[in-house]
Amino acid sequence: MSQSNTRVGDIRMVAGNDLTSKAGQLVKLINDSGNAFVKSPGAITDLTVFVVIEGGAALSLVSVRPLDPGRNVRLVLNGTCNPGDVLVLADCTQDADKGKVRALPTAAGTYRGLAIAEESGVDGQLVLARPAMIGNIVISA
Repeated sequence: MSQSNTRVGDIRMVAGNDLTSKAGQLVKLINDSGNAFVKSPGAITDLTVFVVIEGGAALSLVSVRPLDPGRNVRLVLNGTCNPGDVLVLADCTQDADKGKVRALPTAAGTYRGLAIAEESGVDGQLVLARPAMIGNIVISA
């Protein structure tokens, strides 16, 4: 089977919100009147399948990299992590934390496993991670 008009690697997409200084943060793909945009997540269960490589203002072209388990990425960490920790989206209620990742918390809730930490990390670090679309993880009280 032959496929055409496909892309591999980093791609340019229109920012649905201000992604200036958001390199290393995750974004989701959204539809706006039939047009594709990338935007910061609004909930910890959002399907964020791109990492910002080069950000920019809202409605400008930005560079994003699709998450691919064959290629590790560096993601902005909220809190700390250890090698082997499942990484999920950080709490999206604070604008500064939207798109960052954190180690899977122990608090009750539903989280989306997005990657596995490949090194120890501290708050604000671009931590090395292996994308792993684990899906929803439910932590019971």
